[in-house]
Amino acid sequence: MKAQNFKFTGDELRQLALNCLLQDIPKSAFDFSIPSGRSDFDLNPDYHENLEGDLAPRLAAVLIPVINYERGAKVLLTRRPNSMPSHPGQVAFPGGKVEKADFGPEAASLREAQEEVGLDPNLVETIGFLDTYQTGTGFRVVPVVGLVHSSYDLKLDPREVDEAFEVPLEFLMTPHNHQKHSRIWKGRKRAYYAMPYGDKFIWGATAGMLRNFYDRVYRD
Repeated sequence: MKAQNFKFTGDELRQLALNCLLQDIPKSAFDFSIPSGRSDFDLNPDYHENLEGDLAPRLAAVLIPVINYERGAKVLLTRRPNSMPSHPGQVAFPGGKVEKADFGPEAASLREAQEEVGLDPNLVETIGFLDTYQTGTGFRVVPVVGLVHSSYDLKLDPREVDEAFEVPLEFLMTPHNHQKHSRIWKGRKRAYYAMPYGDKFIWGATAGMLRNFYDRVYRD
């Protein structure tokens, strides 16, 4: 299917997911000796070490909530408060560390989404997984793709989320909107994906996972 023929609806994504998304959690989520499928280093081939040192990765999960609107799906994103000690003000997916009480990454992503933005897990239909994503801060992240019923309602936890907003799936899955930026970080030049949308600057791991989404599902 050519990109210009995509409808970017939730129902279409559900069908594409069967062949394009991973239907099982990747083994690299549990065996850290297996390289992560994607990472903060994708655009930085000279980076081989963990940017935070040699710490063992910590397992985390995020939910990529795709709102199933009839006229075109949208992706729900959050913006972290500026008061947060790590990644203040950054755009992110709901998510966090996988706790011992969780029944795996999928359950953790739904729990975190409920805690952070009040998203009812009963309104989420998980349809697959992206490749594991290794962050430079030492997390091995499992991105869980979920279709969310359009009747959803939110209640933000102000300690973790300053704002929640939607971006059209079509915008995020259009390669023309996938910019490559760079900056000097710890004395070295580091490149990263960015997808500016209005006054929202989507970049880093969030943009990297969205690029993986595009590569798996909508790339020609």
